[in-house]
Amino acid sequence: MIDPHLHHVPRLGRHPSRFRLAGTPVITVMLGSFLTALPVIAQSPVMPPFGLLLLLSWRLLRPDLWRTWIGLPLGLFDDMMSGQPIGSAMFLWTVALIGIDTIEHRMVWRSYRQDWLIAALAIIFCIAGGLFFARITGGGNVRFLLVAPQMVWTILLFPFVVRQCARIDRWRVMA
Repeated sequence: MIDPHLHHVPRLGRHPSRFRLAGTPVITVMLGSFLTALPVIAQSPVMPPFGLLLLLSWRLLRPDLWRTWIGLPLGLFDDMMSGQPIGSAMFLWTVALIGIDTIEHRMVWRSYRQDWLIAALAIIFCIAGGLFFARITGGGNVRFLLVAPQMVWTILLFPFVVRQCARIDRWRVMA
């Protein structure tokens, strides 16, 4: 027997919460940055910077989602989680987002391959910049060739991360 007090609430006309709309992308980038704090033992840097990957994925998937300054707080969180010098990801992520904005304003339309190329350039810039900041602050004498496999692995992982962000985005905007 069906309980008369329980009735179906239609989903049409309902909207997701503001926290769900605005908070989900931020939380996923923070969780991605948190993954670098996991205890992984390796001879060289192999873990992709998931925070950066998620930031780029959200930015290229939903250009109207964030303003450029979002790189500052998310970069600070990434710096704290990764152990990079404070301010390095803040600077690099913000410059990468400014670069993406500049490219977007010059292009009439973008394709999937162009997004992948834009992300690849941003990944190379941010990883090489992180290496530079670590080197000038006395973080060791790591050579560029040592982080090259991490760059390649991160660039190859980008399409998978974008697809996961698209799935999360469908849930995010669903009422």
